[in-house]
Amino acid sequence: MSTAAATMSATDATSKKPEIRIYNTLSKRKETFKPLHPPKVGIYLCGPTVYAESHIGHMVGPVIFDTIKRYLSYNGYQVTWVVNITDVDDKLIAKSRQRGIPVSQIACEMTADYLANLKELGVNQIDYMPRATDHMPQIIRFIQSLEEKGHAYAVDGDVFFDVAKDPNYGRLSNRSADAQQGEGGEAAAKKRSPGDFALWKSAKGDEIAWESPWGPGRPGWHIECSAMSHEILGDTFDIHGGGLDLIFPHHENERAQSSCCHGAPMVKYWMHNGLMRAGEKGKVGGKSDRDKSNDAEGAESGKISRSKGAGGLADLIRTQTGERIRFFLLRSHYRSTIVYGEDVLQEAGASLSAFYRFFERFNEITNKVPTETYPGQLFYELDAPRTRQAGEFDPGDDGLLKEMHAAREKFMAAMDDDFNTGSAVGVLFDSIRLLNRFVDQNSLARGADPDSAPVRSLIKAATVVRELSATLGLFQKPTPRSSGGDEGDGALLDNVVQLLIELRKEARERKDYATGDAIRDRLAQAGIALLDKKEGTTWERAS
Repeated sequence: MSTAAATMSATDATSKKPEIRIYNTLSKRKETFKPLHPPKVGIYLCGPTVYAESHIGHMVGPVIFDTIKRYLSYNGYQVTWVVNITDVDDKLIAKSRQRGIPVSQIACEMTADYLANLKELGVNQIDYMPRATDHMPQIIRFIQSLEEKGHAYAVDGDVFFDVAKDPNYGRLSNRSADAQQGEGGEAAAKKRSPGDFALWKSAKGDEIAWESPWGPGRPGWHIECSAMSHEILGDTFDIHGGGLDLIFPHHENERAQSSCCHGAPMVKYWMHNGLMRAGEKGKVGGKSDRDKSNDAEGAESGKISRSKGAGGLADLIRTQTGERIRFFLLRSHYRSTIVYGEDVLQEAGASLSAFYRFFERFNEITNKVPTETYPGQLFYELDAPRTRQAGEFDPGDDGLLKEMHAAREKFMAAMDDDFNTGSAVGVLFDSIRLLNRFVDQNSLARGADPDSAPVRSLIKAATVVRELSATLGLFQKPTPRSSGGDEGDGALLDNVVQLLIELRKEARERKDYATGDAIRDRLAQAGIALLDKKEGTTWERAS
């Protein structure tokens, strides 16, 4: 082989990306991910209709697809991720009348609420957030094109898509033509078939409206997403995401009108996340947390929604933290239904404490004491690799690094298999247990020699944990301790707990272990965890 050929072969070998498999709702099977124009990847996720405050159910899709973009980027892809804002809709119009303010004002207020919640949950990978009202010219041109091609028809100011003209209609949702359901009311009498759906709705009374070739009106819900995704991502793009409840009619109708308009498939991979429903307490990461059913209608019947009393998310974030909520949403596979309850969310927080305790322990060993406000500062400063290729390393004969190398491979295998964040989180837990055991076996504590082999191995292993957790969007910044109130209340709580720690210490010195254990157990019941270390006992909130 020539030198040039050998160089080319080596380059191909190093540049070849690992195989990632995605469950495609359209084909009903896992498929190897092959982007249309590698390394570029286009993703569209249906965003909210901004007529009321966001609830936790609205965060499921954004957190999942934020993680998917992170992982694809980590694997060397150049990802463009679009999340739309539906800022004109029947619900917005109804809310406008109820509150006596313009639709635009409601949309502005609720969009701000949505964006603030995304920020708190670490969803910061979105590239474009188009609004329907900013794309009226594109929407109107899209409808005109469908009409010109014989896929749409106008009746008295309304325009409908003719489902009979699309031989593939129903393929995504696996519904027959007889099973289609269209809008009722006055529009039903205008349609050729009950399954036809509105592309343009004529204005009624004082409703918000735009001028069009068919008279004043506003777009239907489905056409908005088709027009906005096409404007940014083109005729065909790689991934379209959303909840199971959107498969029909929304995504089925998007797919139909887009493919008929452009003469090409709208999307290569359709990805649908499970919905969230209220349920009984279950073990963190256990089967009871998630209903494994992928049935869209079954999931829809029990999903959390505003109409079923779901409240605003901002208060929940203040009491639970955004990182805890993100972790709660990622701890199982994205296609499963999330069973939500505050007790389960509390358990997720308690599980996160295992990581925070290790971060603080790590800092002590590496000679940097955490502050009172931000435990684990040094861990967050580790310079972890940002790509899969950059993170590859040879563990050599180091026992700890051999185990961490194997854990890293297991993490990648989980994420390569349809972005199984649940299994990936399990690997992170195993890694923390491994590192804690290593610290104990080597008697590492504050003041350890930073140049010693055990400390160097620990730092490298912790860097791998930071690298992997970053692909999930976890542990991106220090999490402040919760004081339970204002600064004065926090100081008072600390003084009380320190007093109990002293009483427990005195009891143990008297060999009154029953009293010492009782103090520890009663504090645990109150949400306070005691951490016994060589240097003394510290405390933190257990959840």
